[in-house]
Amino acid sequence: MQVRPARTQDVRIIRELVDQYAPDRRLLSKATVTLYEDVTDFFVADDRGAVVGCGALHVMWEDLAEVRTLAVLPHLVRRGIGSAVLAALVERARDLGVSRVFCLTFETEFFAAFGFQQFDERGVEARVYEELLRSPDEGVAEFLDLERVRPNTLGNTRMVLFL
Repeated sequence: MQVRPARTQDVRIIRELVDQYAPDRRLLSKATVTLYEDVTDFFVADDRGAVVGCGALHVMWEDLAEVRTLAVLPHLVRRGIGSAVLAALVERARDLGVSRVFCLTFETEFFAAFGFQQFDERGVEARVYEELLRSPDEGVAEFLDLERVRPNTLGNTRMVLFL
């Protein structure tokens, strides 16, 4: 298995992975067009030509990025695929010069094993908060814990990794 940047041809299976986990709110459902628009954020786990997992790193600010849409085919969970994808995303964050990686997750033990810690504070200074409010991105709204997205985030834990 190798982890590589996603290609447009991978969006079909990324869509299927999202659809596996979105009904129970473990992943936020996204329009297929959004997945195509964000394909450059994604890495996939490729097992001999078959995509078996995915994850995205979305830069939110100079020092902050979010791990999004980390998913593995259900019958292949706990085989190191998610860990390999997350490791690639963290390495990409380092390459970009990001110093903090954020996630909103139910899988706290998984992320804690990589050094992610729970946090409850705003996470950014007031000036940056005001700028992020201008973003139409739902993930940014979730990071900011805006009222309009709270139904999407109920029960999730906000975690951060300092690089």
